[in-house]
Parts: sequence; structure tokens; C-alpha cells
Amino acid sequence: MRDSTRLSRRAALGLAAAAVPLAAAVPAAAATTIGGERLTRGGVQVSGASGLPKGLTARSWLVADHDSGEVLASYDAHRRLAPASTLKMLFADTVLDRFERTEKHTVTAADLAGIPSGSSLVGVRAGITYTVEELWLGVFLRSGNDAVHVLSHMNGGVDETVAQMQAKAEDLQALDTKVVSPDGFDHEGQLSSAYDLTLFARHGLADADFRAYCATRTADFPAGGKKTFQIQNTDRLLTGADGVAVYDGLIGVKNGYTSNAGNTFTGAATRDGRTLLVTVLHPKSGGGGVYEETAALLDWGFGEGTKAKSVGTLVEPLGAGGTGGASATPARQGVAGASASSAANKSSWGMAGGAGGAVALLAGGTLALRNRGRGSGGGNHRR
Repeated sequence: MRDSTRLSRRAALGLAAAAVPLAAAVPAAAATTIGGERLTRGGVQVSGASGLPKGLTARSWLVADHDSGEVLASYDAHRRLAPASTLKMLFADTVLDRFERTEKHTVTAADLAGIPSGSSLVGVRAGITYTVEELWLGVFLRSGNDAVHVLSHMNGGVDETVAQMQAKAEDLQALDTKVVSPDGFDHEGQLSSAYDLTLFARHGLADADFRAYCATRTADFPAGGKKTFQIQNTDRLLTGADGVAVYDGLIGVKNGYTSNAGNTFTGAATRDGRTLLVTVLHPKSGGGGVYEETAALLDWGFGEGTKAKSVGTLVEPLGAGGTGGASATPARQGVAGASASSAANKSSWGMAGGAGGAVALLAGGTLALRNRGRGSGGGNHRR
């Protein structure tokens, strides 16, 4: 029988997180070896390559090879920080396959209750019927907390969804993550890390719908009756908005911002058949700084980073046989994101397709999802 005096792993994580100020940085525990021992060290970790971008100000960052799972370079990879809306990647990892994308839901006032003041909104309104696909467009493109709350209520409620997200994080071995809300909004104790967010992105990109949503630049959103209005993705490296140059080969994935958390971003891009993941958290520079530092790290990864030797590993989910230790070996070989636990429901994404595979799902920047079944079923503006 389990010793009742010992805390469960989830409880221990929750108590540790609750004691931390919202945007405070907390080094990972010394005993943590998820992804490899070097990733638990402070400072820059890189081997076999030089020329990392100068002037990086992020409090944490990570560059990884999407296909192999090798971490090419990192800075305080397990540092626990407020994630803002990048946490919506975990929300999608948890809830995306629970509903058919064609399923319809008429929104009620109760679905929209409890959305934090100052949230980013896509414009969901009570009394209007939306498809699940439209709600996910609101989540991915506009980071709409209203769309998140509607999907959460469809999924059994906000509290149930938070519990499922925490369980999903633990299965993904994202042990730096403490989930308090499904939308990533500022809540005391809600924390993640560059390492964990990169795990969420890699897992999500194994799903064709996830890839298509995060790669969509614009879409039409219901306004009631037969009226619609256009929404645009808030990922500036994807759209080129606000003077940020579009990054060549960018696939997605998710940006975030709150006045307390600062800017956060996880991006994926493909060049010459190789896909890289980069996560950047809390750079000092505002506005487009998080995108500039992400682009610089992607450039390094596609250039000098090709010489880099692995300093760690993006581990596999426990459900796929992941071990989590320093010597963990990635199960993905040639098919990015495919795993034993997801093969039945998630299509594989060969690296020959890479960004091209994602682009094939798009038409003029608007969503063209595969017709496949599912299981049952800043300032103060925050995203």
C-alpha cells in the first residue's frame, strides 16, 4: 500500500507551483532528468556548434529537431515560467480528438461564464450555433478564450478539462507544467517551461487537424445568421503582421502574451526536408521581440546548428513507452510525430512532406482540413 504520508507527483507539483509568484522563474529540481541531465543545468547548453545568435534576452529557450527529438541547444530549458496562451497547445493536445470537427453546438450564456476580464476573444456569442471546426479556428487563430471555454464546457466543464490537461501533461512527461486554467490566462501557480511547451508542440503536430489549424492565416468566422467576419492568425511569423517578416517555411505553432507573463512563442519551420522546433519565453524586448529571437534561433538551427550534437532529448509519452531518462531514445524515425499511442487516430507526417504537407491542407491561407473521423464524443489585451 502506498505510504499515505507521501504526496502524489501531481500534488507535489501543485504545491510547489502554488508557492511561486506568477511570473517568477523556478529552476527545475536537481533530481529532474526528463530529456537528459544537461537540460537541468542553468545557462546555455550546446555542443559541437558555435555562432548562437547574439543579444538573446529570453529567460528560457530551446531549439530541437522535430523528427529525431534531439535538443540542439537550450537555455534554462526546465525553468518554470508563466506560459500565457502557448498553454493552448496542451489544451488542443487534450481535447482536439474528442469531437467531430463537423459537430455543431449552440452556445449558451453558461458556456461563456467565468472568462477572465481582459481575455483575448474571437467573438463567440450566446445563441449562435458553431461547428467544432469554427471554434478551433477561434482558438488557434485569435487565441480566443471564449472559444476555449465553450469547448471546455462541451468537454465536461472547465475543471474537468483542467484535470484532463494535467493528466495529459504527465503522460507527455511535461513535469514542469501546472495547469490552473485551460486558456493559459494569468493565474497564480500556472507554469510551464520551454521544454514542456516544445513537447506539446511536437505531440500536436502529429495530428493533421492541429497542423492545419496552426498553419491557417485567415478564416471566416460566424457573426450570426448568414453573416461572417474574417479573423487573422496572431502569429506574426506566419502572417507578417506589424512589420514582422514572414519566416520562410514556418508551419505554426502558437504565440502568447499577457501583461504579467510577457511574450511566449513556440514555432516550427521546415527547410530542405528538416523541421525544427523553437520555444522562446519572456524576452526583454516587447512587441516583435519574441518573433525576432525565434527567427534568429531557427536560422541558427538550419545553419550552424546542423553541426550540433544532442544535449538532450524530447521524450516520448509514457503511453508510447517513453522512459524520460537521460538516455531515452526517440521512437520517431522518419515519421515526425507518429507514436504507438496515437497511430490509430492520428495521421503520420513524413518529413518529405514537412511544411509542404501542411501547405497542402491550406487554400489561400484558409483552412482545408482533411475529411477524417474523430473519436466520440500587448497592453492588457491577453492572448
